[in-house]
Amino acid sequence: MVRIKHLLTKLLIATAFAAAFPLDAAAKTTPQQRMQNRLLLAKARAKQPASPPVIRGSHAAKAALRAQNRAALKRHPEWFTFPRRGDTPHLRDGTGRLANDWLHTVTERVIERLQAQLGKPYVWGGETPEEGFDCSGLVYYAFNPLLAAKLPRSANEMYHYPQARRVADGSLRRGDLLFFAVHTRDKADHMGVYLGDGRFIESPRTGKHIRISSLTDAFWQAHYMGGRRILLNGTVR
Repeated sequence: MVRIKHLLTKLLIATAFAAAFPLDAAAKTTPQQRMQNRLLLAKARAKQPASPPVIRGSHAAKAALRAQNRAALKRHPEWFTFPRRGDTPHLRDGTGRLANDWLHTVTERVIERLQAQLGKPYVWGGETPEEGFDCSGLVYYAFNPLLAAKLPRSANEMYHYPQARRVADGSLRRGDLLFFAVHTRDKADHMGVYLGDGRFIESPRTGKHIRISSLTDAFWQAHYMGGRRILLNGTVR
């Protein structure tokens, strides 16, 4: 009897998820992603206060279920999201703005975590607010709690991270990673995060503190290697 109840519970969760997030036939997901979403949905529901009963199958009931699940999604940035039928989201590159509301919310969470560290000291190898940060440690700290697939630790590893998308010059967007070769010619040994309007946040070097700098400065232009996009429309990688 306990096993039957367990299987029925899993079936109800899967049915609810499918009703709330219908997918195009072309939108493929892995079994691991689907299982993670179901577990997160169950976790979110367990924390919700009891709601009044609804009549199953009615239009109002389905709309209420969708709204409830979307609210749960917003509380879990690690949720894998997929295009819904009829969705054609557009991103305005180069403006620092995002047309996708959910992606905008996740990006602003990352930026908030970064800006909360302004004024803290550069510490080689540091990756916590208590000890301070080096350049990649700051990015590692700000992004990884919101990512399903975690970033590597060093600036050069992030620069070559296969799941990051190259960003063309002039198309930078708020939240993009910026990479520089300061002490070498072809290896990323410094990085920051683009804030928009030509500004980026960085943890510069020993003796300095986390600050906002201008990408248009001659020094940064001379050492700039390029941008990489981790936060992509449709999924947080």
